[in-house]
Amino acid sequence: PRFSELTPEKLGSAGLVKEICFGTTKDKMLVIEECKNSRAVTIFIRGGNKMIIEEAKRALHDALCVIRNLVRDHRIVYGGGASEISCALAVNQAADKCPSLEQYAMRAFADALEVIPMALAENSGMNPIQTMAEVRAQQVKENNPALGIDCLHLSTNDMKQQHVIETLIGKKQQISLATQVVKMILKIDDIRGPGEPED
Repeated sequence: PRFSELTPEKLGSAGLVKEICFGTTKDKMLVIEECKNSRAVTIFIRGGNKMIIEEAKRALHDALCVIRNLVRDHRIVYGGGASEISCALAVNQAADKCPSLEQYAMRAFADALEVIPMALAENSGMNPIQTMAEVRAQQVKENNPALGIDCLHLSTNDMKQQHVIETLIGKKQQISLATQVVKMILKIDDIRGPGEPED
């Protein structure tokens, strides 16, 4: 717009405007505070090098995505592989009631769900097969779907006590995306390498 069209109403108002200097390079930043009805938020990140800054930006982005998911859907599930183990047990129970060949696909899906807690156990320095069997048996015995992998070795695998949670919408997206990828792969009936003749 032309400068003649700018009015105080269009520009708005601020309670405080200041310029601050920081760091050894004396970088300057203009800070505008105490604005009416302002929904804009600026997050200022500094670090020793670009790699640290990029890592901080990634962590901040992940945290904001979690908050966004919680705003969209406030429901949560227990982390640490607890929800995957619980879902796998439920799918296996449903497969027991299915007399057709579909039960084999259902059991394979349940096995696929258990890969996540097994990977958590292995990455935490535990025996994945033994840990998975123990947690699965404990979930069935105690009828507690909050039991998962104790990655932090806090002597309890109850994710409710450890405050390990995930958003339901994020978990649904993960499982849905993985299932779609598998369905796409299953549609492939032939693989040809480079230079192979087409028969």
